[in-house]
Amino acid sequence: MNFTLRQLGIFLAVARHENVSRAAQDLNLSQSAASAALQTLEQNYGMSLFERHGNKLSLNAVGRSLRKEAETLYAHCQQFDQILKQHGDLGHLKVGASFTIGNYLVVRYLAEYLAHYPKADVDLTTANTPEIVNKVLNYEVDIGMIEREVHHRDLELIPWMEDELIVFCSPEHPFASKGTLGNRDIRSARWILREANSGARHTFDHAMADLLPEIDIYREFQHNEAIKSAVETGLGIGCLSRLVLQSDFRSGNLVPLKLSRRDMTRRFYFALPRKRHNKAALDYWLQVCRAPNKANT
Repeated sequence: MNFTLRQLGIFLAVARHENVSRAAQDLNLSQSAASAALQTLEQNYGMSLFERHGNKLSLNAVGRSLRKEAETLYAHCQQFDQILKQHGDLGHLKVGASFTIGNYLVVRYLAEYLAHYPKADVDLTTANTPEIVNKVLNYEVDIGMIEREVHHRDLELIPWMEDELIVFCSPEHPFASKGTLGNRDIRSARWILREANSGARHTFDHAMADLLPEIDIYREFQHNEAIKSAVETGLGIGCLSRLVLQSDFRSGNLVPLKLSRRDMTRRFYFALPRKRHNKAALDYWLQVCRAPNKANT
């Protein structure tokens, strides 16, 4: 196309006012900008659209024949613009979250978010941290919520909230009455852990770095519930986020264990592409997630 929507609007404004100065004022443009845009439109198609009589411009036969089509097209473009704006105002959002965050935290924020955006479609994708980061970088999700720090030049990380991993066993396990595990216990145990690329495993490996070659990693699972079930049946001991285990500790299905001088704390992060469009829905999602009453629930 050899015309722009701006040129189309100027053509219609001049046709309506029969004066470039008044048309420019109506469109909040300078007279020179409006005049240049109209001249470019005519030059692009090698035709004149107006009869010029001093400061007054009236449509010629060609201009009159095109005016109705131009008005219809311009109205459709304005309508489409409003549809796009309304679509953004609906609050549609694509959230990518690591398994622990997606299964145990995101549901806490949905009610408040949907109260603000009742027509929003919140699409939640859960995967391990590296997969979520890839989805953020490929613009497959609007925001990632991940369990560890990841460095990439096209990624912006925003620190979010603290979490803690807890070692646990079944009530029938010999360690259940022990309370605190020493290095000998850590070496002798059969461990049921998350897969190597997960945020939880990254924290575990870092905390156990000096003993890692001697640790018996008996089974690895991608999902938290599989680990809890394996530990509950006595296959070994596990290590997961406190978020995942709270209800099991209250019910007595699983027993928390302490580690001597091992730091199992970690931080969750929001992951965003550095190059992104401003989005009110995304800002509100961040606001809801950061609310202290939600984070500490």
